Amino acid sequence: MKEFRLPDVGEGLTEAEIVRWRVKPGDPVTINQIIVEIETAKAVVELPSPFEGVVAALMAEEGETVDVGRPIISVDDGTAPAAGRGGEGAGDREALADDLVPRPAQEKRRPVLVGYGVKPGAVRRRPRKPSPAAPAPQAEPSAGAPGRGAVRNNGVAARPAAAPEGAGARPEPGAGTAGPETVSAKPPVRKLAKDLGVDLSTLTGSGPRGTITREDVRAALAPAAAAPAWTEGAERAEGIEEERIPVRGVRKSTAQAMVASAFTAPHVTEFLQVDATGTTEAVERLRRLPDFAEVKVSPLLLVAKAVLVAVRRHPMINSSWDEEAQEIVVRRRVNLGIAAATPRGLLVPNVKDAQALSLPRLAGALGALAETARAGRTQPADMAGGTITITNVGVFGVDAGTPILNPGESAILAFGRIRDLPWVVDGQIVPRKVCTLALSFDHRVVDGELGSLFLRDVGAMLEDPLRMLAWH
Repeated sequence: MKEFRLPDVGEGLTEAEIVRWRVKPGDPVTINQIIVEIETAKAVVELPSPFEGVVAALMAEEGETVDVGRPIISVDDGTAPAAGRGGEGAGDREALADDLVPRPAQEKRRPVLVGYGVKPGAVRRRPRKPSPAAPAPQAEPSAGAPGRGAVRNNGVAARPAAAPEGAGARPEPGAGTAGPETVSAKPPVRKLAKDLGVDLSTLTGSGPRGTITREDVRAALAPAAAAPAWTEGAERAEGIEEERIPVRGVRKSTAQAMVASAFTAPHVTEFLQVDATGTTEAVERLRRLPDFAEVKVSPLLLVAKAVLVAVRRHPMINSSWDEEAQEIVVRRRVNLGIAAATPRGLLVPNVKDAQALSLPRLAGALGALAETARAGRTQPADMAGGTITITNVGVFGVDAGTPILNPGESAILAFGRIRDLPWVVDGQIVPRKVCTLALSFDHRVVDGELGSLFLRDVGAMLEDPLRMLAWH
């Protein structure tokens, strides 16, 4: 029997959420077969199986957040049983130690998932706030003691030994021996019970391993009250005027990054209104060329090309601030980030070495990036290493904004909607296609002159796209 422990699929990953299992107990699996989808702070990642055999048990539920290093699935490969979550603490420690200690050179192991296995001392669990009503932690629960106490070793949860039959049974309703923190129920279910005034300790769970579900809570209200109308993903009842959404995964990572950026780098934002009539005309002409028959051509393509040409003219804009070394790092490669709004939150994948791409290849790269983001297949590597970013707020019907820098970058350009406005041309007021550009930059790296020159150049190329050829 083999146990697959949640690996660190990204630098510094400490936990991930189980999104969807691709297998169930009893299914045969082969090495590198996709068995589960997990959501990290950056992306949804598909994990392949490092073992071949038959699925014995799924050790984490969909929607559950799991620490790196914790077993999530066991596979029967015909060998001796592995110490599982139900084993004693000592056995679990031995199993983990076996997973951490390098194997002898003569003991060969087939390569599997990159990042599989836990490095000693590499996993640090987030500090948890203790519950005010929770009893003081004890040194170690005795074998067979009831409750949900757990011994933790290097961030891996090990459940205590199974209690004798009946010793850990759920108390009868009204017994009052189980507090809210000892009941097996997910946070949304706990909130639902609190809103409806249902005591979870009086319920018997119908979910996996006795977990209390939403249906259990709702059933506790009958026949005293008619069941309210429920909406998918949110619980609403008469008198409830708010909804709480857990912040995790991409949204949590984005929130932390934006707070860190806003309060670390001194932001400055400059605005420029541009006559983009030349850009819209160029887009229409490019769409008719055979070279662009298989790719999407939009004004964003020319904005991206203008940014790349402007970076070539002003390399310092493509820099980062090294706080520890107190140095400015000027990057020669341009990994152009494009902010994308997805159901999972804001993602900023980037086109690697965008400065080396021809216009048709850049169009193809931008299209593939957007399609992957919309499909939820953006990987952590796609978002790593960005050097400068464009956020297209115009698709939302917005003229401009003050974008916040991505950590590690010194500039971000917001591209607003293009609309008809009166414009002065050769002393005459005529209707033109006008948009607003907003450039935010790190004032430690980019001073006002550099920021203004860069923004002016981007605007000039959107007014007359031929300048891209002259300045490239």
